[in-house]
Amino acid sequence: MTIRALDVARTDGSPLWVEAVATDDGPEFWWDEPRPHEGGRRCVVRRTPDGVVADVLPAGWNARNRVIEYGGRSWRPLPGGGLVFTNWADQRLYRLEPGGEPVALTAEGPDRFGDLYLPAGLEEVWAVRERHDRRTLVAVPLTGGPVRVLAEAQHFVTNPRLSPDGRRLAWIGWNHPDMPWDGTELCVAELDESGAALPYRVVMGGPGVSVVQAEWRGEAELYAVADPTGWWNLHVVGLDGASRNLTPVPEEFGDAVWKLGGTWFAPCEAGVVLVHGTADGRRLALLDPETGELRDLGGEATTWASSVSVAQGVAVGVAGSPYAPSRVTGVELAGGTHLPLSAAKPVPARELLPVPEIVEIEGVHAHLYAPAGAREAAAPYLIFVHGGPTSSRAPVLDLEVAYFTSRGLGVAVVNYGGSTGYGRAYRERLREQWGVVDVGDCETVARWLLDQGRAGRVAIRGGSAGGWTTVAALVFSDVFAGGVAHYAITDPESWAAETHDFESRYLDGLVGPLPETLARYAERSPLLHAGAASGPCLMLHGLEDAIVDVAQAERFVAELDRHGKEWALLTFPGEQHGWRREETIVAALEAELAFYGQIFGFETPEVPPLTLKGRS
Repeated sequence: MTIRALDVARTDGSPLWVEAVATDDGPEFWWDEPRPHEGGRRCVVRRTPDGVVADVLPAGWNARNRVIEYGGRSWRPLPGGGLVFTNWADQRLYRLEPGGEPVALTAEGPDRFGDLYLPAGLEEVWAVRERHDRRTLVAVPLTGGPVRVLAEAQHFVTNPRLSPDGRRLAWIGWNHPDMPWDGTELCVAELDESGAALPYRVVMGGPGVSVVQAEWRGEAELYAVADPTGWWNLHVVGLDGASRNLTPVPEEFGDAVWKLGGTWFAPCEAGVVLVHGTADGRRLALLDPETGELRDLGGEATTWASSVSVAQGVAVGVAGSPYAPSRVTGVELAGGTHLPLSAAKPVPARELLPVPEIVEIEGVHAHLYAPAGAREAAAPYLIFVHGGPTSSRAPVLDLEVAYFTSRGLGVAVVNYGGSTGYGRAYRERLREQWGVVDVGDCETVARWLLDQGRAGRVAIRGGSAGGWTTVAALVFSDVFAGGVAHYAITDPESWAAETHDFESRYLDGLVGPLPETLARYAERSPLLHAGAASGPCLMLHGLEDAIVDVAQAERFVAELDRHGKEWALLTFPGEQHGWRREETIVAALEAELAFYGQIFGFETPEVPPLTLKGRS
């Protein structure tokens, strides 16, 4: 038995945002979920206290936005079952009441809105507005009307929060060339009579300190997740800047901000519900902020996502394990009972699901997945490289991994130096070393697999920044038999000039500032060294990708062709940076399997054939 590509398309994918809402009948729960079979839209779903689950967002509407291109919190529930959301097609804000049709709250135009927040007692939604590469905090009346500017501060802003007394606004901001995991500022400003922010003060953060979430703790203090110790811990911060670390342990209570609006913790009457751990596993717990006691909330989930909410004694989040897809799950704080809230997805037979082996090889963190079935010789292995590169991959059920292991291919997921979840020091191993440390760490794991006799031959694959590492490994290492690069960066200098504002200075830290280190960009460029590729390359790219233009792939395969190397390029209309449509997920996986069949020498009759250009 094997896992089909269609199984992957219909089971993988996870809710991004969750919210628990107090009602007279008990808590109700809201979340969004991907719908690959509906063109890749994200639908908002509501579970009422009586257990009834229903779609809130009508067919044809898509609760997504393009703020910083990766998006931000895209919806919030309104009292009585209404919804305010951003729509993908036009990036406008809409209000939807039960039984009605969405009504636009903002005008047509280039503005994008994200990181939605409903301040208590006000008939408006607060958001980050993006206009011509500038972000401001704004208030939008829920009845429609002029958009009001709350604050214009840093180049990037997120996390708007109103103090309980309505007198102060808090937010997090940062400026180029920093990324939000490098250094951010937690700001507080008094509000004038019109509700606009007066001059602000920074109460935490700055160079070398990343604040990723903040919530008010009364009227004169905030909870904040920040990493002055080198780990994203939870602190209490006063308006005078004095702070106290509530979780002084070498664990992460936050993560990199790639989407605006993540919530790694939620204050409540019982304490603070939070997610903590490393990239090898994150647990849900309840913190007593006075004693520092951290009570695990139990359950079989090994990883909880960066979206937590609490109402009426029940916490809700997105939980997953190596044997169960990510699922919206409630936890009763008093008794610890776990409540599955979203519908269970179909899961292949347990014997088809690989068991993660968490290892550290010469200082490199990785999760190994053995191939199914017995082989006379060592199995071919795939090195999975995550994107970001400031990100990580958790050891949870991933049918993309299982798709290959069920066919006798081993998988090694490498959280190379630069990955999040292991503290700032590990994250900053990649500073000015992109294309060196990431490639070297993947090569370390690959050679270990070969030396241990686990692997016969090894290929490498990844998406976005993982695609970069894939093509860089092909040209700067001789260990890989081939590579598959999804929406990959292939030339850092041209990408820095072509990409969107959020990442336009990212390479200052990953490679070096321009033009001072221009020679380093040339040295690291896979495009300029394509002739050294150690094996064939399959490239896959969306034609609407605004983060990595398809030209990056086209130029790279042209160079491979010029040097007589083997390659294939598949492009997908209607897809952006990442696959969301069922038909794309299926086509990409099947093409990848056909590619491995060719380079490793096994038959793949169940998928369409793939032609490698340059093959004699």
